[in-house]
Amino acid sequence: MRRVIGLDIHRTFAEAVAWDEGRLVRLGRVDMTRTALEGFGKGLRGDDEVVVEATGNAMAVVRVLSPFVARVIIANPLQVKAIAHAHVKTDKIDAGVLASLRAAGFLPEVWTPDAETERLRRLVARREQVVRHRTRIKNEVHAILHAHLIPRCPHADLFNRRGRDWLVRQPLPPDERAAIERHVRELDRLGEDLEVLDREVAQAVIDDPSIARLITITGINLTVAAGHRIRHRKHAQPHRHPPRPGK
Repeated sequence: MRRVIGLDIHRTFAEAVAWDEGRLVRLGRVDMTRTALEGFGKGLRGDDEVVVEATGNAMAVVRVLSPFVARVIIANPLQVKAIAHAHVKTDKIDAGVLASLRAAGFLPEVWTPDAETERLRRLVARREQVVRHRTRIKNEVHAILHAHLIPRCPHADLFNRRGRDWLVRQPLPPDERAAIERHVRELDRLGEDLEVLDREVAQAVIDDPSIARLITITGINLTVAAGHRIRHRKHAQPHRHPPRPGK
C-alpha cells in the first residue's frame, strides 16, 4: 500500500509522521545531519513519498532522501497554512498535515530545481549579496562626507580614480579619513569578488540558448539574463498528483 511521510523540518531535527492506509503514525524525530537522514531513509520503503516544507535546508533533505524513496516533494508553506487550519500546532500535527494533504492530492507543491539551476541560484544570490554590501559601504562614505558638510563630488563616480583623487583632498578628521580608507579597501576587495562571481555566472549560462536570446535585448547582460532564467525555469513535464485514497 502507498505510504506518505510528512517531515516537519527544524534547524536541528525533523518530526516524522506517516500516512499509512488512512492512519497517521508517528515515526519519531530525526536529527538534521546527513548521517541521521541517511539512516532514516534506509528504514523507508522504495515506494514511499516524503513531503517537506520549503525551508533553508529543504533541498539538502531532498538530496539525501531521494535515493531511498519514490519521490521527495517540497510543499509551499504559505499555501499549506492557508489550506490546513489546526487549532493546536505541534511538530507532529504539522508533519501529519503534510502527509495527509499529499495523500489526498491537495498538497501545494514547489518546483524542485535540478542541480545546475540550484547552483546558479546560489551564485546569483551571492552576487546580489556582494552588490548590496557594496551599496551599504558607499552609503556610509557619503554619510561621512555629509556629516562634515563636504559638498557633492563634482565627478560622476565618487569611487572611480578621479572621484577618489577628489576624496583624499577633502578636509576630514583623522578618524573619519581612516574609516573612509577602510571602506575604500573593502570596496576594492568586494569588486574582486564580484568579478569572480560574474565569471562563474557567465560560465554557467553561456551555452544556454535561452540566455543567448535574452542578451540580444538592449540593457540585458548575462547576469540579468541568468536571474530571469532561475526565476522562470520550470520542469517541462510537471508531476501529476496521485489518485486520492479510495479512488
